Amino acid sequence: MQRLSSYPNVFNTCLVLVRKKGFALTYDKAADTWNATKGEFSFLADNPIELLGLIAVFETLKPEKAVEYWWQIQDPDVLSELNP
Repeated sequence: MQRLSSYPNVFNTCLVLVRKKGFALTYDKAADTWNATKGEFSFLADNPIELLGLIAVFETLKPEKAVEYWWQIQDPDVLSELNP
């Protein structure tokens, strides 16, 4: 069985996917952070895998405006279920 894991050899694939989704990409070498921007929404991550994950949240929730905490889902509290 092949296993996909969070590893730098996946970075370019994630960046290609982010760009295909219409996001502008930048990399801040001094801060070692990745940024994707589309319209009024901006996503900042430590690596391209995390960046693609944040964009998946955006695409799933489909916020109309960049209001405070648009990304939060409170119920169910899966985090507490898995880490009591």
